[in-house]
Amino acid sequence: MAEKLTMKHLESEIKKIQDRNAKVEADKAWETSTQRKISVAIITYIVVLVVMHFLGFDNIFLGAIIPTAWYLLSTLWVHSMKKIYVKKYLNK
Repeated sequence: MAEKLTMKHLESEIKKIQDRNAKVEADKAWETSTQRKISVAIITYIVVLVVMHFLGFDNIFLGAIIPTAWYLLSTLWVHSMKKIYVKKYLNK
């Protein structure tokens, strides 16, 4: 009987680990997804539009493109830098 309880306990722990791993993988997939980058860019553009409007800027639609484009470029740059870092780190 004690073995069955232990086996159930181990199965339960394995299930918890598998569930946690699935969540971590989903979080990682979201962090690196194009959908996330586009969502953040759209939100950035809208927020900058609103701020520029209330501050009285001219040409807010064009002006809001600058921080949005910078965000998108920075995501590409950071990804490239990460590849270089990981390659250097793994070759040690």
